[in-house]
Amino acid sequence: MEHVPPPAEELALLDRELVRLDARRSQLLVRRAWLLSVLTPPAGPPSAPPVPQPAAPFGPPAPFAAPAGQAGPRSAQNVLLTLGGLLLTVAAIAFTLVSWGHMGISGRSAVLAVVTLAALAAPAVLLRRGLFATAESLGAVASVLMILDAYALHRVALPQAGGAGFAAAASAVLAVLWGGYGLLLGRLRLPLPLAVVSAQLPLLLWAWSAGAGASVFGWALLLTAALDCAIAWSGPGLAVRVTACVGCWTTGLLGLLVALSQSVSAGSAPDASASAALLLAGAALALAGAWRAPTGLAVAGGVLAGLCAVAAVGGVLSAGMEWGWSVPVYLVCGAMLPAALRAPLPRPVGQGVVWASSAVTAGAVLSAAPPVGMALMGTVSQLARVWSGAPDGVRGALGTKGLGWSHLAAAPVVLLTVAALLGLAHRSWDRLARAAGPVLPAGAAGRSAAGAAAVALCWAGFTASPAVLGLSYAAGVTVQSVLVVAVFAVAVRALRRGSGAMGTTALVCGLTGAVSAGFLSLAAEAATYAVFSVLLVVLGAVAALLDGAAARALPDAGAVRTARALRIAQAVPACGAVVCGAVLARAAGASLGLTGDRAAPVMLLVPAVTVLLGARLRGRPVALPVELAGAAAAAVAVVMAVPDLPFLALVLALNGVLAAGTALRAERRPVAGHLAVALFVLASWVRLSASGVSTPEAYTLPVTVPALVVGVLRRRRDPEASSWTAYGAGLAATLVPSLFAAWTDPHWLRPLLLGVAALVITLAGARLRLQALLLLGGAVLALDAMHELAPYVVQVVGALPRWLPPALAGVLLLVVGATYEQRLRDARRLRETVGRMR
Repeated sequence: MEHVPPPAEELALLDRELVRLDARRSQLLVRRAWLLSVLTPPAGPPSAPPVPQPAAPFGPPAPFAAPAGQAGPRSAQNVLLTLGGLLLTVAAIAFTLVSWGHMGISGRSAVLAVVTLAALAAPAVLLRRGLFATAESLGAVASVLMILDAYALHRVALPQAGGAGFAAAASAVLAVLWGGYGLLLGRLRLPLPLAVVSAQLPLLLWAWSAGAGASVFGWALLLTAALDCAIAWSGPGLAVRVTACVGCWTTGLLGLLVALSQSVSAGSAPDASASAALLLAGAALALAGAWRAPTGLAVAGGVLAGLCAVAAVGGVLSAGMEWGWSVPVYLVCGAMLPAALRAPLPRPVGQGVVWASSAVTAGAVLSAAPPVGMALMGTVSQLARVWSGAPDGVRGALGTKGLGWSHLAAAPVVLLTVAALLGLAHRSWDRLARAAGPVLPAGAAGRSAAGAAAVALCWAGFTASPAVLGLSYAAGVTVQSVLVVAVFAVAVRALRRGSGAMGTTALVCGLTGAVSAGFLSLAAEAATYAVFSVLLVVLGAVAALLDGAAARALPDAGAVRTARALRIAQAVPACGAVVCGAVLARAAGASLGLTGDRAAPVMLLVPAVTVLLGARLRGRPVALPVELAGAAAAAVAVVMAVPDLPFLALVLALNGVLAAGTALRAERRPVAGHLAVALFVLASWVRLSASGVSTPEAYTLPVTVPALVVGVLRRRRDPEASSWTAYGAGLAATLVPSLFAAWTDPHWLRPLLLGVAALVITLAGARLRLQALLLLGGAVLALDAMHELAPYVVQVVGALPRWLPPALAGVLLLVVGATYEQRLRDARRLRETVGRMR
């Protein structure tokens, strides 16, 4: 008679129904308890009924307030079975290792045989009864007992056998037995993965027992990986395939690493041939495994196959070479790798091959990067040896004369080779994409990336060449200057044609090279003038050419983004030209024998030129960056003149003149006008301080009175004019120097007169609602009063108990905190009142 449904499925249905009944009974019991509490309430109000939780879509409904954390019957069963299996395993191990010697040979064999056979037979009976978890636990115990049987067999029957050899044979036998046992009892999940794990050991242990060399170990690992690959293809069940896949990658990678180390250390081509064969076999295995693998694993297999092929061929061709010159060999092999795309490879495998070629190229470029970094960063050392004389060659200028440059001789070759390959790819990208099929993306993005990388690597190769070739200092400076001009030409051409990636890359390379060439030229005076003059002309020309391109792109609505990029690209070389002009101005001062403070007026020639250029470029986007760069040069001039106060006053006054000239333009007047006034006032104060004037009012009042008269006339003509424009400069011209003089005056008359004047000005500002008078007068009055009262405050604080100031501060904080919202409203009201003043 045939059961419908089968007994195992019916048993599972009954278990689920019993779980639902138990859950429903728990719900009803909780509800009953709550109803009883409602019918017999305590003194307080009755509690709210528990809220029922929504039931799971395919499980028992949740109770109203069932206790959390209850373990289901299946969970408890699994825990109990796991603990039981562990205890049996521990007992078996303890018996084998500890109690083994207390029994005879027959007893030992009988006990282990009976226990192992019972443990192997029990899962079959349990599976027929539907006890899957119990059968799984006993199957695990049986697997451990089989390992112990093998150990006991070696200790008793075959003690003379070598440990590694016996372990190899035992692991092979166990793999076969576990595999057959797992296939016989198909519902057990553990034996088949254990068989796969045991199959990883026989060949490796056999090579160990035979004392084989590295090549034999590599072949053993690779053959094991091939077996794993076959199991991953056709093995039964997901667990078996995943285990085999993990084993395949682990053993395969270990074997290929052994082969790679042998290939790299080979001294001749015949020595490298054995490792090359192993690498090619690994490549074939990777391709075979990737052919039917999922997408991610197929790409990884293609990458591994490509890298193995490059390592095999490159290792034979570069055997016996220095490592520096073996890099180009591997590079060429990697560049030839995309030719394999003509074969009918699956798309993920082809992508992996392209990634492998890219990885080889990237590794070659990284190996060639150190000379480029030293050629760029080593020039910074010239800041400590400015105009110390032309050094002995470029390497001496970089501070790397004792470095072994012979080992880095292949770096420019590698960089220029990769640049040439990328340049060819840029020129024929569409044809290359058609030949590669769906592996390479067709379109402008890939072409632009290839072109930008080609420009960067070509520039890097030529940058490292002077140091690698050991050129003289003059030749190195010349090469760097010519290279800067060439790369800027490429940048202008690319940006004007709309190739943003290439143009931006070339512009960044040009600016980096310009900085490096500038530092390099600081070693000799003539080189400094020559290089910075060239850079000034080149950067100015780049800015002018890009300005014309941006102007032509503006009317075209579709070229707005290009025009914006051109403006940004134009501003950078324009500011660089201003920096070069500032360096030339400082160099001119040094050539004339002027110290830093005496050379400051010479530096002001640069902001003077930028002011004229700003007027000439009015309305152009590049005008503001140029003027800001000139303002930075003016600030440098001010810093240079700080040690000498008379020259500082002169420089401040000249800066005021330049700011006043800039203020003649309406679009710059709001900022430049106030800046000019501030600079003139500051120059007068510095001049008075430099002259040792103790009564500054004699010099400032003749300026303040006419300035205030002019302010009154301005306000009478234009009542909406700001009080800062009308009276700010005139009042500050007298109040600030008088305040400084009062702070250093030991007498009382000047502070008193200044305080009275500041009080009158403050009251006038409050009465007339003039912001400049109120704020300037109030600030001067407060600072003057603080200075005069400070000694008395110090005496009073010293006479008070030490606990009183903290207590007063605490009381103040409490008062402010209690009226915090009111204080905020008062502060906002005060700010609004002051803001409404003119």
